Amino acid sequence: MQSFLCFCIFLILCSSCVFVTSLNDEGIALWSFKKGIGQDPEGSLKNWNFSDETPCSWNGVTCKDLKVVSVSIPKKKLTGFLSSSLGSLTELRHVNLRSNLFSGSLPVELFEVQGLQSLVLYGNSFSGVIPFEVGKLNYLQTLDLSQNFLNGSVPITLLQCKRLKVLDLSHNNFTGVVPEGFGGNLSALEELDLGFNKFDGKIPSDLGNLSNLQGTVDLSHNMFNGSIPASLGNLPEKVYIDLTYNNLSGPIPQNGALINRGPTAFIGNPGLCGPPLKNPCSAQSDASSPSSEPFLPNNLSPLDGSGWDGNGRGLSKGAVIAIIVGDVVGICVIGLLFSYCYSRICGCGRKKDESGFGFQKGGGKGRKECLCFRKDESETLSENVEQYDLVALDNQVAFDLDELLKASAFVLGKSGIGIVYKVVLEDGLNLAVRRLGEGGSQRFKEFQTEVEAIGKLRHRNIVTLRAYYWSVDEKLLIYDFIPNGNLTTAIHGKPGMVSFTPLSWSIRLKIMKGTAKGLVYLHEYSPKKYVHGDLKPSNILLGHDMEPKISDFGLGRLANIAGASPTLQSNHMTSEKPQQSKQGRAPSESGIVTSTTTSGSCYQAPEALKVVKPSQKWDIYSYGVILLEMITGRTPIIQVGSTEMDLVNWIHWCIEEKKPLSDVLDSYLAQDADKEEEMIAVLKIAMACVHVSPERRPSMRHISDALERLQASSE
Repeated sequence: MQSFLCFCIFLILCSSCVFVTSLNDEGIALWSFKKGIGQDPEGSLKNWNFSDETPCSWNGVTCKDLKVVSVSIPKKKLTGFLSSSLGSLTELRHVNLRSNLFSGSLPVELFEVQGLQSLVLYGNSFSGVIPFEVGKLNYLQTLDLSQNFLNGSVPITLLQCKRLKVLDLSHNNFTGVVPEGFGGNLSALEELDLGFNKFDGKIPSDLGNLSNLQGTVDLSHNMFNGSIPASLGNLPEKVYIDLTYNNLSGPIPQNGALINRGPTAFIGNPGLCGPPLKNPCSAQSDASSPSSEPFLPNNLSPLDGSGWDGNGRGLSKGAVIAIIVGDVVGICVIGLLFSYCYSRICGCGRKKDESGFGFQKGGGKGRKECLCFRKDESETLSENVEQYDLVALDNQVAFDLDELLKASAFVLGKSGIGIVYKVVLEDGLNLAVRRLGEGGSQRFKEFQTEVEAIGKLRHRNIVTLRAYYWSVDEKLLIYDFIPNGNLTTAIHGKPGMVSFTPLSWSIRLKIMKGTAKGLVYLHEYSPKKYVHGDLKPSNILLGHDMEPKISDFGLGRLANIAGASPTLQSNHMTSEKPQQSKQGRAPSESGIVTSTTTSGSCYQAPEALKVVKPSQKWDIYSYGVILLEMITGRTPIIQVGSTEMDLVNWIHWCIEEKKPLSDVLDSYLAQDADKEEEMIAVLKIAMACVHVSPERRPSMRHISDALERLQASSE
């Protein structure tokens, strides 16, 4: 019996040994990776156990057919070095270790995993060079090594990664030239950021062939020299090209994507000239323009006759006297001719007052009207406009124009009204800056009146206009930057977005309530009881806590005044203030122009196409459509069989067809089934808002009160 017990114990021990050593090769490779990690303060790898058979259940590890395809452990404060054992994961496709504290060099073995598709290591402390073996990554699409301490030059083999879509090497210590061939070999690139390095040499001329680029092409804060390749103008028009703080020189090409860029894209290059900078370009060569000083040959020989004395010492006394007398006579003749023309041709002095002086009657400010030399009014205003600086609209603005021009800028979007940039000041403050174009409109006083009226609006659910800038060639509106995008993206996601988390019902209800409060303020508590006139989800931005903020209020009106020439279907004054002068509404009493485009017609009240004078009921209709979009999760245009219908008509069709409520509500809201009564209540409010008769629509105050009575679940 005792021997039997010993035998059983022996079997148990053997099976334990087998169990302990059963981790497969994939797991052993990752275990070696873990051994290279010095600190794991958040316990991110606490479930990585050597006793497991496979690593597929470990945090941050994704497998397919028991093979590791992804290692993703971002923002966990991990320290240590990157083990070469990752190179033995033959099916590895994605590595994401961003925003940790890894250091040391990049292991060559990792760049030999030929199936690797994305390598994201930004925000660590890696040093050394990019291995030459990067060229073996034929399937690589994303390479983000930004915000490290990498150095050396970019290996020419990188051009073999022809599937590369995202290349971010910014904020490192890379040196040398950027190899020619980007445009020809990396034609799939969608994002390119080489900023904040020490690249020198010329900008590759074939960068302009990257027709798929989006956002910002950042070449700033380097040592690039020479001229700006005109081929950069071939980049997509929406791309923002940041060339600031280099050693570039020569004229700025005026073609394609380089046209209509503000000076913020080129500052920090003292050798650059031409628009949009105020540094004019000099003549191309000495041969094509007169020199500032005449050429004087050293071997000038004396000439006989011509007024030179026999000793070659200069002009004789008689010649000097003759020249002076001739000059005096010539000046007198020119003066007489000038006086004659002035009295005969100019319109000065034709109207005299009773005392005989050449001033017009009527008013204490009499003024001479001299048609020959009088300045055109627009020219005079142009000179005055040049003197305007950045104008702050509240006392919280602590930056000036110089700081704004030096800031980093990134394109957020572009429309017919202008380009919107995210601007990051040196102190870290984020702003949204909209350029209204470089139109030659000189209606500054009207612009000033409108923009200062908008700047007085202060509400937590309306985007705050902080400052503005006006000059002949630059009109800017400076807003608070709202970080979480707009409501359209929050409801539907972005095209091509890999992961999308739908909004919960409590968040949706919060956005509905906040937007309603913003509209109540515009309609009832603002100085002129405004109408927004162009309300849609893309104009509702979301703050840090998903608090909604209505944007683009008054934008159409300002764009028209500034000469940005937006494509407008209508041009409505959106203040409901009833008083009008005989000449029409004065600038100080005017509301805001609404711009209604074809793309936003689904949010437009039916009567807006027939009535010129705007109504707050227009905003209520638009708000109702937005409520329907948030409840249903549907886009504004819905395909039903072979027929397209807008969201409002689709809801009516569902009612007529007696569709179940589950067919109407967003399927993502099924997890909030206990809030179905609230959803039905909001649906009823939305249907009241989109009533075909404006008079039957409730006021925003009543809508807001009804929403406030609903109890949103806590997050």
